[in-house]
Amino acid sequence: MADCAERKRRGGGRAGAKERRGGAVIEQMPWRLPVNLDRPTEPLDQEGIEAIHEGAMTILEEFGIAILNPEALEIYREAGCIIDGEIVRMGRDWIMEMVALAPSEFTLTPRNPDRQLTVGGKHILFGNVSSPPNYWDMEIGTKVPGTREMCANLLRLTQYFNCIHFAGGYPVEPVDIHASVRHLDVVFDKLTLTDKVMHAYSLGKERVEDVMEMVRIAGGLSHEEFDASPRMYTNINSTSPLKHDYPMLDGWMRMARRGQGCVVTPFTLAGAMAPVTMAGAVAQSLAEGLCAVALAQYINPGCPCVIGTFTSNVDMKSGAPAFGTPEYMRATQMTGQLARFYGLPMRSSGVCTANVPDGQAMWETSNSLWAAVQSGTNMVYHAAGWLEGGLIASPEKFIMDCEILQQIQRYMEPATFATTKDDIALDAIRAVGNEGHFFGTQHTQDRYTTAFYQPFLSDWKNYEGWEVAGGMWTPERAHLMFKEIINNFEEPPMDVAIREELVEFVAKRKEEGGAPTDF
Repeated sequence: MADCAERKRRGGGRAGAKERRGGAVIEQMPWRLPVNLDRPTEPLDQEGIEAIHEGAMTILEEFGIAILNPEALEIYREAGCIIDGEIVRMGRDWIMEMVALAPSEFTLTPRNPDRQLTVGGKHILFGNVSSPPNYWDMEIGTKVPGTREMCANLLRLTQYFNCIHFAGGYPVEPVDIHASVRHLDVVFDKLTLTDKVMHAYSLGKERVEDVMEMVRIAGGLSHEEFDASPRMYTNINSTSPLKHDYPMLDGWMRMARRGQGCVVTPFTLAGAMAPVTMAGAVAQSLAEGLCAVALAQYINPGCPCVIGTFTSNVDMKSGAPAFGTPEYMRATQMTGQLARFYGLPMRSSGVCTANVPDGQAMWETSNSLWAAVQSGTNMVYHAAGWLEGGLIASPEKFIMDCEILQQIQRYMEPATFATTKDDIALDAIRAVGNEGHFFGTQHTQDRYTTAFYQPFLSDWKNYEGWEVAGGMWTPERAHLMFKEIINNFEEPPMDVAIREELVEFVAKRKEEGGAPTDF
């Protein structure tokens, strides 16, 4: 890719990009909620499941979790847990009683009800990259801090691609907006540039309350209607090892009280913030997650909760996180078994450690995405656009990942393994016999347009054809596609009065100072 600029000049700019048809930049698969019909990969036998469960319960009962939120501490005390300063020890009977109250499946309904999601069961849903502080694209050519424009463009990709089902956190942190009002501007962009299920950061009272109010306004809902069913979600991370901080638990409890989606994802890196063994890391991760689920259920029995996994390993030579590794895949599969044991929906991630959208980026991301499939994951965070262990968001990587996501969705379609009489095709086999080919048979003619997955980014030409067309590498094609999508993007419709109400709310909260900051 070192000579990409020269190749772009030789290629005439648009070489390698798909022809526009019907006003669409690409021909993509329609919006659908994929159903994972495969049996999950289960590396643990029943004895292994029980051993990890026993480990998690022992951690909760004997070691305890540091709870840095005084309100949460009092709720645990009220529930009968043992409190020693900030350390909370919780009996397994109480934990299991509370976890049993959480639904195994629930819906999330955004402002566009046609984008409603089912979380749990066999559904697998994909979300955009969330929270990197930096941005990289081929035009800039280096890592730079995120801006509002970069964030908005990644939100446009989030809306554009049907294989992206929910809009997670900020797809890149817009550091050109002051932290006190950043959430107001980005959530406004998210609600106007997308109509998909969205997220609130649990980073203090003001941010969570503001986002819930903006989602309520955007949906044209009364307060009672907003509280009646989940319209959005939050994700919190424990501070591994064995700790939950103040602001995240504050947001978690506020969301739980109003019946919104609550996802807890311990960030356990084996060898650093968790034991070096994957079984130990998974047990610790489960303990950190289950105590938050129990808190939410005690506050509001039946509120929707998801248990997440971010268990991976570190490079023991440098201490740097590693993602998409064999250990990451096994930890995800193991957590999937335990999530089913507890009857909870599960979240995992599409992640990599690569710094640019190269081969390493794609094999690590593919490993992590297929681990999500194998584990029975229901929500896949960071499924498109993640680089450098979560420190970089890239539009080229976003589009390359969407090619993988579409292929996974195609893989899940029942048509790929149907066995009707027409699928067995004995008449066509008889007609062709021992010579000839199937290109011209009626069986092929009736099916050829839909028989196989058609990529929007992959290039299936031979070397000579690829070279004549400009010799463009995959990230270059993705960059051109990114530019064309952004240039032709149309915002989803929003009632004028609702948009004005959102504008007024943002202006009012900015006048009030937004959210407090540490600087």
